[in-house]
Amino acid sequence: MTAPALTIRMKKAPDGSVAMSCTRADGTVTWQRQDPAKAQFFVRHDLTHYALETVLGHRRGFYGLVAEGWDFTDFGSPWPRGPIPADADPSELWVGFLDAEYAGRGTGDGSDPVELTAADLNAQAAAFYAHHRFPNPPSITDEQLGRIRAELTDLLTRWQALPPGEVLELRFDPRPPSVSSDALSTRRSGRRGSGR
Repeated sequence: MTAPALTIRMKKAPDGSVAMSCTRADGTVTWQRQDPAKAQFFVRHDLTHYALETVLGHRRGFYGLVAEGWDFTDFGSPWPRGPIPADADPSELWVGFLDAEYAGRGTGDGSDPVELTAADLNAQAAAFYAHHRFPNPPSITDEQLGRIRAELTDLLTRWQALPPGEVLELRFDPRPPSVSSDALSTRRSGRRGSGR
């Protein structure tokens, strides 16, 4: 079996912090530790990236760029590699919308949380692209969105069940789906970088 382009490991520490590493096919590694105050957001954010990029087949989203050699610190100020490439997949845009949707829950007003539909996400993407004068805004279907939500729910359930000291391991392969690996188990709206 060919090694995946990226092996993602998230280790849950007893104090609530999380250590995350990404090992590339060539053996190089990028890693970071999130303190307990930031870990809850970034675990969900990073697993949302994984769910979205695998379901949509994004080959040059966050994890694809990491597989190409980007380090966690390359995704934040002072942007050592420069901005995310123009030909990168729009993963960060979609994940940002889903992060904002989740952050809007539990507002305390007694209302039920409202999940965005594909039409909502497509309208937000079109507005973002028009505002920045980017051509060809991306689109997503309700079926794809449902699969992303189901995958994310599964990943979060597995993470919650993971005892402290254990590791959630995922494989990511940005090659075409016909040759990609299956996921195994045992980030520009959320800027990364050393302050992450």
